[in-house]
Amino acid sequence: MPTGKSAAAVTPRRIAVLSVHTSPLAQPGTGDAGGMNVYIWQTSLELAKRGIEVEIFTRATASADQPIVEAAPGIRVRNIVAGPFEGLDKTDLPAQLCAFAAGVQRAEAREEPGYFDLIHSHYWLSGQVGWLARDRWGVPLVHTAHTLAAVKNNALAIGDTAEPQARIIGEQQVSDEADRLIVNTEVEAGQLAAIHDVPQSRIDVVYPGADLNTYTPGDGTAARRELGIADDEIVLTFVGRIQPHKAPDLLLRAAAPLIHAHPERRIRVLVVGGPSGTGLERPDALIALARELGIEDSVTFGPPRPPAGLAEVYRASDVVVVPSYSESFGLVAVEAQACGTPVVAARVGGLPVAVADGVSGRLVDGHEPGSWTAVLDELTADPALRHRLSDGAAAHARQFSWARTADGLLESYAKAIDARRAATQTVRRRRRRAGVRV
Repeated sequence: MPTGKSAAAVTPRRIAVLSVHTSPLAQPGTGDAGGMNVYIWQTSLELAKRGIEVEIFTRATASADQPIVEAAPGIRVRNIVAGPFEGLDKTDLPAQLCAFAAGVQRAEAREEPGYFDLIHSHYWLSGQVGWLARDRWGVPLVHTAHTLAAVKNNALAIGDTAEPQARIIGEQQVSDEADRLIVNTEVEAGQLAAIHDVPQSRIDVVYPGADLNTYTPGDGTAARRELGIADDEIVLTFVGRIQPHKAPDLLLRAAAPLIHAHPERRIRVLVVGGPSGTGLERPDALIALARELGIEDSVTFGPPRPPAGLAEVYRASDVVVVPSYSESFGLVAVEAQACGTPVVAARVGGLPVAVADGVSGRLVDGHEPGSWTAVLDELTADPALRHRLSDGAAAHARQFSWARTADGLLESYAKAIDARRAATQTVRRRRRRAGVRV
């Protein structure tokens, strides 16, 4: 990261953060709210602590949404009216981008010229708006995709729906136009370069983090008491949106043979989250699956929880399972480990960075239930192994803080602003040489 006067000279005063399809104020774990919401909110808090004003533009989803919400010191959320308040999901939103872009432009036009120093867009829908605003405002655009359509389509879960061609085209356009592209891991950097032909010189790898003040090791017995879980149960937990892509069904299928074969272990499966995406088509599918597998008495379902409540879930758990078909990073894995809970995760995307195999948890190749059963069998049978991984989990998670993420963002912002200034100065020099008044 740039240091000294150079870095200070290019630190933005105020940035526009674009998050079209979901508000950072929404509860993660249901609908379209997930890790991206957490990422935007936590990085905004860190930037605001450093004196940078953050204005987050998102689509209003209720008539009661106030146009402007002073969400925290230095953070303002602008709810832009674009399309119906309810009944739209991500697949419907491209048709509302013009209305959203117009709302963003009107908000900026009410301010003094040069109000924003930089735009940071999240997800391809926001990138489309950011591209337009960048050209209108004359400021750099930094973009974070969070997920790539081509990657998701190459790892579709059974019953899931492929991402549309419109998204693939839109991601290519944003990749071509953004001044800088931020990715979560080196794996994602390689995917972005290969799929969208982006030079590595325009890509910055910035690891996401966890709120290490909230997600800490704690009293697991008290957490279990709060959740109604017996002290002698071995708890295997899934946290996240209930949809095929996140594969919560895989945990049930993998745990079922162990529950039947080893009743003495008293295995409890805990699923915390709400239906999302294609999971909305069959919101009771997991309940039906638990019944079909004959383990309904050993499975507990809970709603999404705010951070403090989620930390209690992690502390009450013996193992957190992250079986996603693709994952650009996996915030749940880091949060759980920060609470001292080992994680069993799919060896996909950024999860090999989030989880240290054999140190803070275990990585599993593929999504065949038998492979997962074997790993869970080993862990549920060996308390000493779980204890060792628990110590490793807490230590591993400490390297992932939102403060370090903010450091990386500021470094990327500095590069974008420097490049924009250099380009502007080059244009001015050319005009002067051509005799054009500037």
